[in-house]
Amino acid sequence: MGQRNDILECDELLTIVDSITDGVFAVDRDLKIIFLNRAAERITGFTAEEAIGHHCSEILKSNICRYNCALRETMTTGKAVVNRPVCLTNRSGRRIPISISTALLKDKRGHVAGGVETFRDLDLVERMRKEYEAKHSFENIVGRSKNVMELFKILPTIARSESSVLLEGETGTGKELIAKAIHHLSPRKKGPFISVNCGALPDSLLESELFGYMAGAFTDARKEKKGRFELAKKGTILLDEIGDVSPAMQVKLLRVLQERIFEPLGATESRHADVRVIAATNKKLDKLVEEGSFRKDLYYRVNVVKVVVPSLRERREDIPLLAEHFVGRFNRLRQRDIAGLTAPALKILMNHDFPGNVRELENIIEHAFVLSPGGVIKPEHLPEYLHGTHTISAVEIAGTMKDMESLFILGSLRRNNWRRDKTAEELGIHTSTLYRKIRKLGLKVPAPER
Repeated sequence: MGQRNDILECDELLTIVDSITDGVFAVDRDLKIIFLNRAAERITGFTAEEAIGHHCSEILKSNICRYNCALRETMTTGKAVVNRPVCLTNRSGRRIPISISTALLKDKRGHVAGGVETFRDLDLVERMRKEYEAKHSFENIVGRSKNVMELFKILPTIARSESSVLLEGETGTGKELIAKAIHHLSPRKKGPFISVNCGALPDSLLESELFGYMAGAFTDARKEKKGRFELAKKGTILLDEIGDVSPAMQVKLLRVLQERIFEPLGATESRHADVRVIAATNKKLDKLVEEGSFRKDLYYRVNVVKVVVPSLRERREDIPLLAEHFVGRFNRLRQRDIAGLTAPALKILMNHDFPGNVRELENIIEHAFVLSPGGVIKPEHLPEYLHGTHTISAVEIAGTMKDMESLFILGSLRRNNWRRDKTAEELGIHTSTLYRKIRKLGLKVPAPER
């Protein structure tokens, strides 16, 4: 108790500290709490009387207490921690995102007597982030790029029709997610959504999988099995990787799409296919038609409405939003409290080419969750193959809002062939505002291309 009086003898200083909105607490050399201000009481749910004398990890139960205690780090190295994002669990069990800063606490003689930590409640910031993410997501599709926003606009119109849809895009771009969005927005939303990977099965298995079979149709067919077209009745069926289907199976699919009937193996009567068909492929079907490996008549049947799903390279500005989306998802799945990515880690992601698209980004974040002990995701937590990549972006990504704003403006200018009027229209600002931002940010912008 003498140590506490020695350190905290200034009543005026205590009054000031007690009145600020940031939480403040101090510990002795054993990390036992010797002071807790009112804001810290409000955020943690513990009173000063209840907290004093207890180890700080018992009161401020954060995700870094066990491995990366910021106070222990400061008292060991003498270096302050500034604005480190973490999460604490308050007395009622609610997780609260906070930003912490630490410093050494010294007595009159200049000896280290403990440490002091301040923390700011980021719950409001977190709520604003979630509102922002909700604004830039649609039926579980996340993005804010021009390509994705255009998708958001056309999907409801496509969904209301009964026409077949062809989704064309690279592997991992989220074609099945878009197919589900079309289904959930359609009049068939109360019916089932059935997905079949046509490229993963040989013809004999694919036919029975799609159309089913009757008991006795072949040796092992002891009882009737319904096919996917029948299971999807009054709903939607997704024919994934349709570009890998053999010519013989293409003929049978054409009959279903053209006449809306099919026959299970061993059946003597046709059945009605009351389904909406969405086809997906990572190949260019028009080129397969030219090569003669895909039927032209089937191509026209599945390609009534075509949606080209952009690769992640074509919507690079969505990477930070998608990364935060996956961080939140794995926090919920793994019961973790990762606050996000550091600016250097985000820079590495922004510079990567992502041949595996959104699926690869999801795997990268999952890998980081395995290696990260808590707090934030740093470069060393990312897969090793990412560290050898070189920048491919015209603008180097940095962690400041100024740099990010520069990136978005330059990206929009480039997409619009450096035309200021079109860029301002895309960004939703006045042309004079765009010119003012270009001057303020010191951007070097070439003349418009003709």
